[in-house]
Amino acid sequence: MNRHDPEGEIAAAAKACSNWGRWGADDVLGTLNFLDEDKRREGAALVRRGVSFSLSQRFDMNGPQKGWRRRTNPVHTMLDTGTDAALGNQGFPHGIGGADDVIAMPLQCSTQWDGLGHIFDHGKAWNGRDAEKVVTSDGDLVTGIEHMAPHVAGRGVLLDVGRVIGDDGELPDGFAITEEHLTATAEAHGVAVGRGDIVLVRTGQLARARRDGWGDYAGGPAPGLSFTTAGWLHATEIAAIATDTWGFEVRPNEFEHAFQPLHQVAIPHIGLLIGEMWDLEALAEDCAADGVHAFWLTAAPLPITGAVGSPVNPIAVK
Repeated sequence: MNRHDPEGEIAAAAKACSNWGRWGADDVLGTLNFLDEDKRREGAALVRRGVSFSLSQRFDMNGPQKGWRRRTNPVHTMLDTGTDAALGNQGFPHGIGGADDVIAMPLQCSTQWDGLGHIFDHGKAWNGRDAEKVVTSDGDLVTGIEHMAPHVAGRGVLLDVGRVIGDDGELPDGFAITEEHLTATAEAHGVAVGRGDIVLVRTGQLARARRDGWGDYAGGPAPGLSFTTAGWLHATEIAAIATDTWGFEVRPNEFEHAFQPLHQVAIPHIGLLIGEMWDLEALAEDCAADGVHAFWLTAAPLPITGAVGSPVNPIAVK
């Protein structure tokens, strides 16, 4: 990999890993096409103990966002309260009262999916479409994340790279996870990764942020996938991948003067569904205890019409 030539390396990886046209000109699902009925039955059969884990961070004002790209933490406001009910201000009959609330937040401020309309390459969106015809001020008119809502449920696989490769269960910021690291981790766990899987990569950075404070978790240095994993992401035919970091790929990025080059290949060319800021800690502890790193996983995005990303509360069941 020539670290001085991001343009050339991105173009080469995009050409080698392109899935454009693979599922037809009208496709809106990308690699979720790999997650079919057989794969869901395989995932459902993994439920043995019935124990479940939420893989979501909390959605509150104590989140990691610092305002970059106008991303803020959720703002939760009560519209009706118990005080209103006790004072008789709600106007309901026979003593009934209630509470209502509202939340305002960027769709990618906490645990979330990146939709297929989130990233472009030289003005091209997923499947070779013109970006300006896909996403406008009205939203994603073609690949809005609502199309994915019924499909994200199947076999989940945890690759706890932090435990296998790192020190004390964590990778340092700036650590580039290569294909070799992913393969070694899968082998250490005794688990295979393949077509239709939803892969979760734990680096341990979220555990560190919880212990030491958010710091630059949102947008700063982080462990993450190396740009060189583009070929692995394509060849394995996984349906989706998520990490416990803000940006999925290693930061600082591996090229000079680059910003999220792996995104530039994975989303518009591979058509890969990418999750970020997932909380994998409790699941990872359980997997380390029982040695089972595959499970049923459901992680549907909210069907927000025209959205290019969505909050999610993933549930893993073992």
